[in-house]
Amino acid sequence: MKRFFSVLFLMAIAAGATGYWLWGDLHRYMSTSVALEAPVESLVVEKGTSFNRLLNQLEKASLIDNPLYFKVYARLNKLAHRVKAGEYQFASDVTPAELLDKMVRGETVQHYFTIIEGTTFRQLRSALAAKAPLLKTTIADMSDQEVLKAIGAKEQHPEGLFLAETYQIKRDSTDLELLKRSYQQLQTALQASWDSKEKSLPYKSSYEALIMASIVEKETAVAAERPQIAGVFVKRLRKGMRLQTDPTVIYGMGERYKGNITRKDLRRPTPYNTYTIPALPPTPIAMVGREAIQAALNPVVGKWLYFVAKGDGTHQFSATLRDHNNAVRQYQLRRKREYRSTPE
Repeated sequence: MKRFFSVLFLMAIAAGATGYWLWGDLHRYMSTSVALEAPVESLVVEKGTSFNRLLNQLEKASLIDNPLYFKVYARLNKLAHRVKAGEYQFASDVTPAELLDKMVRGETVQHYFTIIEGTTFRQLRSALAAKAPLLKTTIADMSDQEVLKAIGAKEQHPEGLFLAETYQIKRDSTDLELLKRSYQQLQTALQASWDSKEKSLPYKSSYEALIMASIVEKETAVAAERPQIAGVFVKRLRKGMRLQTDPTVIYGMGERYKGNITRKDLRRPTPYNTYTIPALPPTPIAMVGREAIQAALNPVVGKWLYFVAKGDGTHQFSATLRDHNNAVRQYQLRRKREYRSTPE
């Protein structure tokens, strides 16, 4: 009997020593970098992925070579069911513990999409389609009106309804989700500026202010000029003058515009030709940024009634038609080869 207990004691010591060694080996493994030949740029964990399937993904990507240890560690620390779906990147010296921690915290890869100031909704749709497969395409077969309905917009025309800025996106998010987010941010920014606007402005609604912002956006890329240009247009509206702004003519021409505007184009009536209509056009003509909205609702209304592009991206402002005509002769009729209407 004494010998039996001695054997049991030795077995217990051996089991304890083995367990201690395994415990130490487990932690050594989890804290030792995997030493990849190159970083893993993209590992996508789909929603609903089981932990065993995740183990197979990680092993296939050479991120782990002992799935049993990895699984035991995750189970013991109650992390196996806390891994978040998404796209991940891993450095070549990542440890299995760091890898698991990153996926538990959901430190997914962030991508970006920029809605550029002055672009049209048609151009935006093309840019979204070009972002596939990063962005899932869902609006390709939808009409503009169907898109507006899907994002909960009350407006009937999509132009100008999406705030021009850079958005953080995740792989497998949809183009419709991005449009909805952008639309909501535009509404928030517009309403905030509308609530603090000058009371004397000649806008009947915040939508009219958005129309003005889109015209300002198309007229200049120089931030300092936006309030002044908005001021010229506001003064013209107050006086009952036509805005006579080329970007609205171009927008109304649609596909007929080939890079130049003729006198015939200026005289041809369209709902957007502000040389023929004595008011704002019916909708915005482009996407706008926050600065253009601010300019439209906080214009600098001075003595100016006219402006003309100088050819270096800026404009010459004039208070009288005589001064304006002189500026046109100076900057427009004698155009230099390096002339441009907007900054490079």
